Amino acid sequence: LRGSKSFTAALPGETERNGHGLGYKSVSVGHLEAPPLSPSRLSLGRASSTATSTAAPEQGRPRDYLVLAIFSCFCPVWPINIVALVFSIMSRNSGQQGDTDGARRLGRMARLLSIVSIVLGTIIIVLYISLSVRGNPAF
Repeated sequence: LRGSKSFTAALPGETERNGHGLGYKSVSVGHLEAPPLSPSRLSLGRASSTATSTAAPEQGRPRDYLVLAIFSCFCPVWPINIVALVFSIMSRNSGQQGDTDGARRLGRMARLLSIVSIVLGTIIIVLYISLSVRGNPAF
């Protein structure tokens, strides 16, 4: 047996006589009139997700430097560039949750660690190439 979503209720106005002398009207659950919300209850509510999601990207979303962090993963300084990648992902998650200050802070840290990783990686590669060429003379 399925339950019905309609019931009979005593509502003021637009009632019909049902033979018992009482005014009743058959209505469905979706058509009940709710009392208007007071202004204080409206202000305590959270903003709708459509209003916040459309306004946030327009106001300069903080950068997460994910591409730079991925590029730094090709340098041979593994612990630093992996941490930079993690900070970049954390920055992206913070930005999506609306924490712009945290996203900026984590994004700056990801950028710094990515740059350090790229610089150190370049130095290591140059040193390796120069030492391997000097160690094996072509004569």
